Amino acid sequence: MFSDKDRKQIEQRGSELSTVLTQIENFKKGFPFLHVEEAASAGNGIILLSAESLQKRIALYDEKVAGGTVPLKFVPASGAASRMFKAMFEALEALESKPEEEALKKNKAAKQYIDEFWKFAFSAEIMDRMKADGAGDNAKNKIAYLLTENGLNYGAKPKGLLKFHSYQHGPRTPFEEHLVEGAMYAHDNERNVKIHFTVSPEHQPGFESILAETKKKYETELNVRFEVSFSQQKPSTDTIAVDHDNKPFRNADGSLLFRPAGHGALIENLNDLDADVIFIKNIDNVVPDHLKLPTIDYKKALAGVLLKTQDKLFEYQRLLNERDKAALSSAILAEMANFLENTLNTKPARNQYYTEKTELYIYLKEKMNRPLRVCGMVKNEGEPGGGPFWATNPDGTVSLQVAESSQIDPDSIQQQNIVKHATHFNPVDLVCGVKNYKGEKYDLTKYTDPETGFISVKSKDGKELKAQELPGLWNGAMSNWNTLFVEVPIETFNPVKTVNDLLREQHL
Repeated sequence: MFSDKDRKQIEQRGSELSTVLTQIENFKKGFPFLHVEEAASAGNGIILLSAESLQKRIALYDEKVAGGTVPLKFVPASGAASRMFKAMFEALEALESKPEEEALKKNKAAKQYIDEFWKFAFSAEIMDRMKADGAGDNAKNKIAYLLTENGLNYGAKPKGLLKFHSYQHGPRTPFEEHLVEGAMYAHDNERNVKIHFTVSPEHQPGFESILAETKKKYETELNVRFEVSFSQQKPSTDTIAVDHDNKPFRNADGSLLFRPAGHGALIENLNDLDADVIFIKNIDNVVPDHLKLPTIDYKKALAGVLLKTQDKLFEYQRLLNERDKAALSSAILAEMANFLENTLNTKPARNQYYTEKTELYIYLKEKMNRPLRVCGMVKNEGEPGGGPFWATNPDGTVSLQVAESSQIDPDSIQQQNIVKHATHFNPVDLVCGVKNYKGEKYDLTKYTDPETGFISVKSKDGKELKAQELPGLWNGAMSNWNTLFVEVPIETFNPVKTVNDLLREQHL
């Protein structure tokens, strides 16, 4: 199947032949669906924080940071913004051949964009460029100067570099909003703020340029020092593409075609970072300063939940790793088993009973020595995205998992009925503990579920191909973590999926 030239190409990418062969087998057999037992809900896998508990967790986090706990903020920011402008591209095409009124008649999104144009943070810059070029003040130009190279070229930029919000002293990009937000909850006891962005190689200079222009200003205003770093998705995590016969798809020059494997590949980037607490949040989920307080409070509270849980978890890890199993009483092992099931939300396999201390000790040692994540969950109000479920794992245990709709069997009435009754969804709001009780980092690549992922049909050079995505970062790539879910308010979730989302009151 592979020539010496192919093997050299694979080696140069930093991948291994065995990995590529496994990917081809995945194309042939497909990925199994995740079996969900029931949707997680308030009091059944999802923690509700009272006003008092919220303040206690915030105080605990602040206390831990004052004592030396080092936080870091991780922001996946490589996604292109092109999908934000689908309706705008369609309108621009229509305006090439039709009068404005006719072209916009059926495109409500484009009409709203034109009608409320002055509300956008980037509108003044578009008008300045149009004026400098002597371009007419019409719908076609207002859209063209938004999307194309002659204007802002937003149709080819990542979301992180778009102007989202207006302020008295000028507009801000999501990249800048994450800097400001990070200063509010992700600083250490010396007010250093570590923020890591995963970006596309071609767009990293754009991020670095904004950082160079604004860093000193924000550091002065916020009394912090930023330590901003960037990384790209590693070529070694790309997956091979195949044709309809599951044979390697080849480029015009005969070389193998590899494609980025989705955000699940970012577990490698996350694995390279060193911090005690890592906050994860998408690049487009930001709000102006006057609406940031709920986000700040709940970020700190989620971290407080993690650190409180970690205190007990570390105590048990120490006992399991440093004391002989014979020295551990049946009572303490039972206490640990209760903590694993009712706090860390991992239940034994069905009909699995540990009648001997040795069996229970081995089971507890394996399950306790894992990374820990606390995931914010929002009440379902019709937004798209994955959700929180109790699911069966490959080893038969049942635990909390974030599941995308594509992971659940669409032909199973029973499974879809569970999905239909889900009460919450995943807003990508995570706080992660990636070290053990000794302060040693886990190798996060060892806690994924390689049996999750999905296959899609794409095209290249006019030919159809099949592409494969790795397990998503917060589902399959973190499948074998200890997991807690906490309800967070809808005010903390304000994504921008289309350009007109910037007209919502949360972004004005």
